[in-house]
Amino acid sequence: MQKILVANRGEIALRVMRTAKEMGIKTVAVYSEADRNMPFVRYADEAVCIGPAPSSQSYLRADKIIQVAKETGADAIHPGYGFLSENAGFSKAVADAGLIFIGPSAYSIEMMGSKIAAKQAAKKFNVPMVPGTEDPVTNAAEAIEIAKRIGFPILIKASAGGGGKGMRVVNNAEELEEQMRMAKSEALSAFGDDAVFIEKYVGAPRHIEIQLLGDQHGNYVYLFERECSVQRRHQKLIEEAPSSCLTVDIRKAMGESAVAVARSCNYHGAGTVEFLVDENLNYYFLEMNTRLQVEHCVSEMITGIDLVREQINIARGEKLSFSQEDLKINGHSLELRVCAEDPMNNFLPDTGKLEMYQPPKGPGVRVDDGYEQGQDIPIFYDPMIAKLVVHAATRDEAIERLCRAIDEYYIKGIQTTLSFGKWAVRSEPFRSGNFDTKFIEKYFKPEYLMEENPEGEKVAALLGSYVWSKEKTQTATATTATSNGVSNWKLKRK
Repeated sequence: MQKILVANRGEIALRVMRTAKEMGIKTVAVYSEADRNMPFVRYADEAVCIGPAPSSQSYLRADKIIQVAKETGADAIHPGYGFLSENAGFSKAVADAGLIFIGPSAYSIEMMGSKIAAKQAAKKFNVPMVPGTEDPVTNAAEAIEIAKRIGFPILIKASAGGGGKGMRVVNNAEELEEQMRMAKSEALSAFGDDAVFIEKYVGAPRHIEIQLLGDQHGNYVYLFERECSVQRRHQKLIEEAPSSCLTVDIRKAMGESAVAVARSCNYHGAGTVEFLVDENLNYYFLEMNTRLQVEHCVSEMITGIDLVREQINIARGEKLSFSQEDLKINGHSLELRVCAEDPMNNFLPDTGKLEMYQPPKGPGVRVDDGYEQGQDIPIFYDPMIAKLVVHAATRDEAIERLCRAIDEYYIKGIQTTLSFGKWAVRSEPFRSGNFDTKFIEKYFKPEYLMEENPEGEKVAALLGSYVWSKEKTQTATATTATSNGVSNWKLKRK
């Protein structure tokens, strides 16, 4: 393997390219018109524009990506995460074009991409399951009978996709038909597939996932767990490894269950098996992500394993160079997703220019980012700017190191999740390890971030004075722009 095309953008594109460079492998970047000046484009040995800013016209154009790979002489394609990374058709098209897909086979992606098929496969290996259906539910009458058997509340879930789409909690029979209709409609719109199934709703679970690797010779290892329970809108914000709640025995059992799921679909490459864990530490299979995860960094920090390097070696047909017995947990790692979102306003996405951008440094601090000072944060893609990762000997030390790094992280021009991250890891529920996926809903209030900043009232007063003095000008500008058909999304405060 002499040259890899990276079919992604931003920080994950840079992440893959850096490991490739260390391995003596050249890289090709593909980019949209909006990303022309991004760092990953400059870092690659070659770069080719594949279309306009919308991902449907660029990063999701499998045909263009494969064409560029062939024209540039790339041997393989690394999909990163998101976009085409879990698209079975893309995996197959890459292989059919005579190229190497750095990831699992189309068969594995397709099987694990269907939550129903994944559950059926995992059940054959006695992996614990949340009580529910194994086949799609087609009508409300059938759903009501199932709900009566397993008990309310229940969760209606789309078989395809994820990210909280096509998901509804139902508390009683009276609301089931309407909620099922809405779930099916949303699933069809988001994934082109309205198949849904039913599970018993686990009210306050922890979200814990197992990182695994498998080669093409039937060898598997699990790289322990990641705690991913701090979420908003079913999207993770803070991850850590290892989890603060698992025992040695439960960790081993979950790891072996994850490997069983991988075996069920003849998986090879890096993958993650996600579980729900209840208050009694019973765990249940949720789904498998057939790609590299955003939060893979914390697993790298506690194991010393470069997961991208392993992906490339596995794709080249090499055997894993280590066994389960060789892996040990070293210290503790935390990751905060630094997103262009406003935690004071329900984590709504923010856009604008990075007027100041200075990431932290120092012992045990890692920043995987994809932007530079002076660049604009576009509206077309995920709002994540960077991943702030720390490693220390203990969990308490890792928390304090993360807080120090947050204090040193200077970003001006947009709202970010930095202040939320510092509040969250210093909160009593997080410190004690006594939290679940309802962490934000149960414990967070926007005003807590003002308390974190004693200068907050002074800043608010100055801002109020400034806004008042500019009110007439801003109102006139907004009225003119709206009348000219310009979206209010683009009228950002400077």
